[in-house]
Amino acid sequence: MAGCLAQKDRDTIAERAPHVDVVLGTHNVHRTVELLDEHRTTGRPVVEILEATTADDHELFPSALPVVRNTGHAAWVTIQIGCDNSCAFCIVPSVRGPEISRSFGDVVDEVRRAAADGVTEVTLLGQNVNSYGRDIALELRGDADVAAERALHRAGERWVAESTGRPRPLFADLLRAVGTVPGIRRVRYTSPHPKDLRDDTIEAMAESATVCEHLHLPMQSGSDAVLAAMHRGYTAQRYAERLAAARALIPDLAVTTDIIVGFPGEAEADFTDTLELAADSAFDGAFTFVFSPRPGTEAAELAAAAVPHEVAVERMGRLRAVIERSSLQANQRRIGELEEVVVEGPSRRDPSRLSARSRHNRMVHFASPTPLRAGTYATVRVLDATTTHLVAEFVDVVAPPVHRTRIPVAAG
Repeated sequence: MAGCLAQKDRDTIAERAPHVDVVLGTHNVHRTVELLDEHRTTGRPVVEILEATTADDHELFPSALPVVRNTGHAAWVTIQIGCDNSCAFCIVPSVRGPEISRSFGDVVDEVRRAAADGVTEVTLLGQNVNSYGRDIALELRGDADVAAERALHRAGERWVAESTGRPRPLFADLLRAVGTVPGIRRVRYTSPHPKDLRDDTIEAMAESATVCEHLHLPMQSGSDAVLAAMHRGYTAQRYAERLAAARALIPDLAVTTDIIVGFPGEAEADFTDTLELAADSAFDGAFTFVFSPRPGTEAAELAAAAVPHEVAVERMGRLRAVIERSSLQANQRRIGELEEVVVEGPSRRDPSRLSARSRHNRMVHFASPTPLRAGTYATVRVLDATTTHLVAEFVDVVAPPVHRTRIPVAAG
């Protein structure tokens, strides 16, 4: 077992699940193989939790595991671990520590290797991706003796070329660089934080042909009072302004979000504000949650202000009606449009049809006159829409899948 839960509940795991071979936290995932080898050698359970990382660990990006893929068309690429925010409902900052950004050159190199193996779509992954690289820029600004080659590897060409040494995030630079890697057709990312959604990131999305027209922007609440209690760092108006800025530069932008219902202290007026902001935002979809206290978080200590479960469930029903309405309207607007999709495989509900995904991250189901392998890019025409997916007809193949198989060669 590894990760946040293991970091926090190591003693409980050892007591209740003695059959677990290895327990490790969030700062030593890179030692997984070594710890498994230790268990095999000793036959005893191994528990190793590191409470902090060193500067050397930061350079090595301590969460990284060796990347081995049975290559498909899509890959997740971690760019950052940890979080510098203090959201009241989240356990991540206390167990994963501060934000640590992976070196710019390492990320781009991993994407290049993935593309060489046949990957055509990458998703950049981090707890707060749009603050990626701020720690790197601060590190380099404070090191007057840093070598040019190291600075280039750590922060990328655009930041080095500025020559100002500004301690700014590097995420927009990374989007542009990853988007130009040969073989990469689509770039996605998750998750950004509304308070850190900068204009340069929006511009990079608008100007990079490979960056998909989809933004997942967690709202969490539409009430300023609840947002303040959550320590989110923005107001409802600020959220709406950032969303409007993104849509102004990317007119065909699909937007999804996260919303928590029933956060401690949420009054009916607060929930009404959430309904109004959700309706005004016209989301294409949303992950909605009834608040559930996570032990170890600030919000878990607010039991006296808890919203009764039946009230939260009733509010959730009203919120879902708003989200489903805007989602259906957004999907219906695609009817008659040509969409480029990438095939994911046969539909689970109807194997005679294929399931594919559009650039907007919409699921699309269609029948093909000939078999199409996963990873095939095709053009389809949308015929119908529901709240969750589009129904389309096949038009043409845009690009076949690029599958490359690595054959291991035994040492002589």
